[in-house]
Amino acid sequence: MELGTCFNASNVNQTMFLLVPITQKSNYLPSSSLNPFNFSFPTLKNNSCRALAKGSIVSSLKTQEKVTEMSSDHSQDLELSSLSALCPLDGRYWGKVKELAPFMSEFGLIRFRILVEIKWLLKMSQIHEISEVPNFSEGAQTFLQDLIDEFSMNDALEVKKIERVTNHDVKAVEYFLKQRCQSHPEIVKVLEFFHFACTSEDINNLAHALMLKGALNTVILPVMDELIRAICDMATKYSSVPMLSRTHGQPASPTTLGKEMAIFAYRLSRERKEISQIEMLGKFAGAVGNYNAHVAAYPEVNWPQIAEEFVMSLGLKFNPYVPQIETHDYMAKLFHSIVQFNNILVDFDRDVWGYISLGYFKQTTKAGEIGSSTMPHKVNPIDFENSEGNLGVANGNLSHLSTKLPISRWQRDLTDSTVLRNMGVGLGHSLLAYRSALQGIQKLQVNEAALTEDLDKCWEVLAEPIQTVMRRYGVPEPYEKLKALTRGRTVTKEICREFIQKLDIPADAKTALLNLTPHTYIGTAAELAKNINEAINLENGAQIF
Repeated sequence: MELGTCFNASNVNQTMFLLVPITQKSNYLPSSSLNPFNFSFPTLKNNSCRALAKGSIVSSLKTQEKVTEMSSDHSQDLELSSLSALCPLDGRYWGKVKELAPFMSEFGLIRFRILVEIKWLLKMSQIHEISEVPNFSEGAQTFLQDLIDEFSMNDALEVKKIERVTNHDVKAVEYFLKQRCQSHPEIVKVLEFFHFACTSEDINNLAHALMLKGALNTVILPVMDELIRAICDMATKYSSVPMLSRTHGQPASPTTLGKEMAIFAYRLSRERKEISQIEMLGKFAGAVGNYNAHVAAYPEVNWPQIAEEFVMSLGLKFNPYVPQIETHDYMAKLFHSIVQFNNILVDFDRDVWGYISLGYFKQTTKAGEIGSSTMPHKVNPIDFENSEGNLGVANGNLSHLSTKLPISRWQRDLTDSTVLRNMGVGLGHSLLAYRSALQGIQKLQVNEAALTEDLDKCWEVLAEPIQTVMRRYGVPEPYEKLKALTRGRTVTKEICREFIQKLDIPADAKTALLNLTPHTYIGTAAELAKNINEAINLENGAQIF
């Protein structure tokens, strides 16, 4: 059989048609630039399907031609539309992550560069030995501060316009500031002290640290706290709701639903504390970290001390030993800690997903929502699936950042520059995941009937307490006897009671075992769940909830 001919497949009830690219070029493709593979189609040998194939090809190519024409005609509109965004954070999910934009966007990077450049000029005006930059008047200081406080999108666009000429983003910031300060009679005299003795990385590393600090303190950590609080609320609310445990997927000693939620709250709170305690570092030591240019211009100034004072004035920790770049070790630690927080949340998402599958949780429905395009009954755990998926994307990005950024050839290479522009991607997908998990939690309703039914079917879980009490009172081979009674067998309440009645143990111990059920064999699970808020506050050393 030749490709491009009709054939009747023996295992299907329809005629199938195969098409492959051949050599004859199609007249329907607009241009080679829009058809880079130069696909063409065969001359059909079987007349019975030629008309069908030709009509299909013509229709397909006209559709392609129309889409290409629309793309060309409206490319400018598409560039400004969220529908054309390559990254879903800037398109589909923009409404859920936009709070990060003032910090982690290109606008945020430029804004913090402006801040660092201006603060450095102000710092130099306070250094006695630099007489060429005298103390600024209150009016001049206000003028410079306004450039920071009132920095706008139009200002950022002006910087980008300058960058198109300079082909250097930090130099464009310097030129922008010089232009803006031309009108001020006091500042115009010291324009050349903008970016004085600085390498671009002096500005960039501080801007990046301030971006991360702002994003974490303003957006990420508060949402982490909200998530931990929501799981804590589940822990206390369901602290006494008994639940069958599963180890290796098999029935195990009972717990409570609240205690299992408390585990995740505690784990997440520990990692959140770790993240909040990571110090953002900054350097300001010139081209290779030795203050070469600084000393050449003003040898009498204690530049390491000045640099430390300046970095700390921005709310950052000073890193005194660097090449050209800040070495990014704190970033590696930060991103790795966020990855670990995210891993714990993946564990939570999967467990809750499983509990929904078992029927332990029902999900509230919303009018108009559809769970499946073909199965009307479905209410899918999409929020936890969305959370898990975005955590994976986030961790892929953040893991690369944490392993790549501490590595730089000799005094520096440029690989970190392009990678650092993706910090917002990892944080954005993390934020999206946290909010998806929160949304899922809000829909959960405990189905105690399902929890009860599972416990009622698993009296074999009492084999553990029975053999443990037997050990206490010296009954020989307690484990082996319970193994013979329960392993691989259906165990009922009656079987358990009959076995207990025959035990040679004190009466009160026998009574306690006879009163035990899978619902009451929960140890201290309820108390552990009820105390989760106190445990988290003690762990973090402060009242955070």
